[in-house]
Amino acid sequence: MSSRFPSTIAATVEHEIVVTKSRFITTVAPVTGVEDAERVVAEVRRRRWDARHNCTAMVTGVLGDQARSSDDGEPSGTAGVPMLEVLRRRGLTDVVAVVTRYFGGVKLGAGGLVRAYSTSVSEALDRTALVHRRALTRVTVDVPHADAGRIDNVLRDRARHHDVSLGDTSYGTEVTFELWVPADGIGPLRADLAAVSAGALEPTVGEERIVDVPST
Repeated sequence: MSSRFPSTIAATVEHEIVVTKSRFITTVAPVTGVEDAERVVAEVRRRRWDARHNCTAMVTGVLGDQARSSDDGEPSGTAGVPMLEVLRRRGLTDVVAVVTRYFGGVKLGAGGLVRAYSTSVSEALDRTALVHRRALTRVTVDVPHADAGRIDNVLRDRARHHDVSLGDTSYGTEVTFELWVPADGIGPLRADLAAVSAGALEPTVGEERIVDVPST
């Protein structure tokens, strides 16, 4: 099992619901951090300047450890925090939600507002594609040219059946294969290579990085 991190969304989505004559238009967008999220919020506010409220919630950081929200004039706790809770429940990060409300003349009450803002964000997220994240370690294997075809087949088979991604292959005095492997897959990979090479092949373990993996 690879390391788990909060997911994000693949692309910006807009979705509208109407609750007792009020229009709630949600924009959810993937962002690279707080500054990028603020840019999205500012853009929505420019575009929907005539709305009564543009309430916001954002979660950022690889671990989803940074969060902000704003009720933008709605009664305290009825908009931003409920929106944020939806993002939290979905296990998302690097995402911003802006819910624009055009007031329809009928007050919804605190409970009604919480439901409207929560539902609006939830339904918008239902229409997004998720991007999962995992921690993978770079591993390289130097192989003599004469053995490269056989080892290439071994590595491709491992990638098909295990949580391994193939990287670049470079050709020099030897052929260097690059793989991205979860931490708990390095040992089995090392054992596989030893078994098919009578112990001659030893992988070189490099840096770890967080990679985005679109959901299928």
